[in-house]
Amino acid sequence: MAWPIIIAFPPPASVFVTGMSIFSLTMASAGISEIRGKNMEYSKFRKSSNPSESEKSKQIYISGKRGMQIAYTPAFLAGLTSLVFLPHNDDIRYLLISSALTIHFLKRLLEVQFVHKYSGGMALDTAIPICLSYFMSTATMVYAQHLTITQGLPEPPIDLKFPGILLFLLGISGNFYHHYLLSRMRSSSSSSLTNSESDDDKKYQIPRGGLFELVVCPHYLFEIMGFVGFSFISQTLYAFAMAVGTTLYLTGRSYATRRWYQSKFKQFPQNVKALIPYLL
Repeated sequence: MAWPIIIAFPPPASVFVTGMSIFSLTMASAGISEIRGKNMEYSKFRKSSNPSESEKSKQIYISGKRGMQIAYTPAFLAGLTSLVFLPHNDDIRYLLISSALTIHFLKRLLEVQFVHKYSGGMALDTAIPICLSYFMSTATMVYAQHLTITQGLPEPPIDLKFPGILLFLLGISGNFYHHYLLSRMRSSSSSSLTNSESDDDKKYQIPRGGLFELVVCPHYLFEIMGFVGFSFISQTLYAFAMAVGTTLYLTGRSYATRRWYQSKFKQFPQNVKALIPYLL
C-alpha cells in the first residue's frame, strides 16, 4: 500500500479537485521568487513599493485594512456557508474542517480590525487575486471533503484528525500571539534598534519577545502548523497539497524577511534563524 493511501483518502473522481491540488503546489515557485527578491505586490519588503504617478493613475487604490478585509471575507463566508447550509452534519471530519476554516478566517478578520497596523494602501487589482485565492482554496478544501462522503471513499488506515485539531489550535494561537507582538512593535514610536536611513524605515524594528528571539517569522511557523493541522483533519490529497504549497511559500517569505532585516539593521542577531529555531 502506497504511503499516501495510508494517511489520505483516495483521490476523488473530480478533475477540478485534481487540478486545484496541482495548482496548490505551484505556490512553491512563489516562495522561490521571494528568495530571489521578487516580492509580492502587497509586501512591505517590495523594492518598488512606491508606484509612479502614471502607475497610480491606472489602478484603484484602497487602504491596506480594507484590502485585507476584501481578501479574507469571502473565504470566511465560504467556511460559514459550509457549516450552516450544506449537509453532512453527522460527519465529524467534515464538521471539523469546516469549523477550522471558518475560525481561521474569522480570526484573520478580527486581527485586521483590531490588531494589525497598516501604513500604506493596496491596489484593488492586488486585493482581488488574493481574495480569489483564499476563497478558492477554502471552497475546494470543503468540496474535497464533501466528495469523500458522497463518493463513499474509504477512511485512511491512519486517523490524523485529532493530532490535526491539536496542531490547528497551536498554530492559530501562536500565530495570533506573534501578530500581537508585531502590532505592539509597530505602535512603538521609538527604539534603539530602529533603522536610521529614512523616516519610513524608522517604522520598522527588530521584533522581540516570544519566538522572535529565535526566528524572524514565528508567525509564519505557526501559520504552517495551522495548515498542516487542516491537512491532518481533512486527510484529503488537496489539503496535503495545500499544506505543502503554503509551507514552501512561507519558507521563501521567511528567508526574504530575514535578508531584509539583515540589510537594514547592523545589530541584527546572526543566531536568529528565518523560520525554524536553531535549524532554518
